[in-house]
Amino acid sequence: MIGPRAVVPMSILLVLIAGLAHAQDCPIGFQTPSKNIACQFFTDNSHGMLRCDIMDMEARPRRPADCELDYGHAFEMSAKGSAGRICAGDTVMDASLPVLAYGEVWQRAGFTCRSEQTGLTCFNAMQRGLSLARAEQKVF
Repeated sequence: MIGPRAVVPMSILLVLIAGLAHAQDCPIGFQTPSKNIACQFFTDNSHGMLRCDIMDMEARPRRPADCELDYGHAFEMSAKGSAGRICAGDTVMDASLPVLAYGEVWQRAGFTCRSEQTGLTCFNAMQRGLSLARAEQKVF
C-alpha cells in the first residue's frame, strides 16, 4: 500500500520535470527597447538560423504572388548564407524575450546583432545580414 508520504516526493518530481520542460521551451533571442523588432535563434539539424520580425514600418513591400501568408515583416538568415524577407504566417515577437538595450550587442553561433536608436543590424560569419528600422529595411 502506498501511503501519503509517497505522494509528496512524486508531486515534487512532477513540478521539477515541468519546470525543466518549460525552461527548454524558452525562446533564445531578444527584442529592441521600442518592442518593434524581435529576433529569435533556432537550430535546424545542427545549423543555426536567425529570424527577425519588425512590426511597424513606414512602407510594406508588395507581397509576391507565390506567398499566401503575410509578407514584409519577417526576415531570416542562416549562419553562412544571405538574409532575406520571408513569407510567414507567424511571428517571433514574444514579450518574454529580454530587451537588447541601445548600444548593446547580442551574439550567438556566429550571429552578431547590435541595437541602436536608429534600428537593428545583424550579420553572420560571412558578413551578410540585415538592417531593420521603421523607415527602411535592407539586406546585405
